[in-house]
Amino acid sequence: MDFAEVIRRRRMVRGFTDEPVPWETVQRLVRAAQRAPSAGYSQGISFVAVTEPAGRRDVAALAGETWYRRAGHRPFISEAPVQLVVCAGEAVYRARYREADKQKPDGRERSWPVPWWYVDAGAALLLLLLAAVDAGLQAAFVGVRDPAALAARLGIPDGDLPVGVALVGHGAPDRRTRSLGRGRRPLDEVLHRERW
Repeated sequence: MDFAEVIRRRRMVRGFTDEPVPWETVQRLVRAAQRAPSAGYSQGISFVAVTEPAGRRDVAALAGETWYRRAGHRPFISEAPVQLVVCAGEAVYRARYREADKQKPDGRERSWPVPWWYVDAGAALLLLLLAAVDAGLQAAFVGVRDPAALAARLGIPDGDLPVGVALVGHGAPDRRTRSLGRGRRPLDEVLHRERW
């Protein structure tokens, strides 16, 4: 599939079949996500793959599936045969920027006006979503209502924050959200040349 088609087909689905996704495919998706930019080549983004039904139900509860169900959606979070929890390791970035080639001349730690670990997590997530489409799968992303509880449930170490859950599988009929009627903002509203 050509890249423009992959982009065109990418959407957040809210329904999955129970058809499994081979582990080799999961590995291929994460390898694609690893190609995302990484501040200082810190590589502080990690993933936890949850594929067992009991674990998927626990993750779904922590990601607010009850709310989605009340809104009329299928139990798509627990339905997804693969849940990839995206984790950002702030400590990895801070350690990397204390290394000689990244230190300030006076030896002080750099300030972090933008937390690059979250930027990198978003870049990795997008590559993962696009790779899923390219593999003939559907995907979605949901936030985490209680990151500490999710970290405890999955044994995620301190210093790594689960920022959300990528859901991957074979798409099933789903209820389109009202936001789809909004359409994309016109290019002249989002692209500014030279100045805002």
